[in-house]
Amino acid sequence: MGAGKTTVGRTVARRLHYPFFDSDHEIEAHCGVRIPVIFEVEGEAGFRDREAAMIRELAGRQGIVLATGGGAVLRAENREVLKARGTVVYLRASPHDLWLRTRHDRNRPLLQTEDPKGKLEALYAQRDPLYREVADFIIETGKPSVAQLANMVLMQLEMAGFAIDPAQPAPQDPTHP
Repeated sequence: MGAGKTTVGRTVARRLHYPFFDSDHEIEAHCGVRIPVIFEVEGEAGFRDREAAMIRELAGRQGIVLATGGGAVLRAENREVLKARGTVVYLRASPHDLWLRTRHDRNRPLLQTEDPKGKLEALYAQRDPLYREVADFIIETGKPSVAQLANMVLMQLEMAGFAIDPAQPAPQDPTHP
């Protein structure tokens, strides 16, 4: 959380002329409540069940850019779906950078603790190997701007032969008008 997945993802999608989806935003839209409410009512396990279902649905679509929640990699099924159905870019940030970016955000249930920086360090230690396992590319998010990060993602995709010509319209997704 706080690595820039949504912000960079939107920019990459716009440049590719693809629709953009954020799995957390889609869960909120589907449930009609914010994620902290889901955590409060259903706990983290209930949220993770909803997240896995949403990722399965969204990853089944063609020609989209998808940003997942930071903890999506915790479930093996999510890692398998993402790896099998798309090109995965890990926007990697240090725990300190993540803390600087999220320290005032009250919409992150896992950080509502006495020691949010310590929590981020623990989450990073747990999640970084899982992100690395599933990633096709790793982009360090330290100092570059959003535009520079998007350029780095697009360059990696192009070098690997995955990117289409951004001047071409995106393929139509039959599941999303």
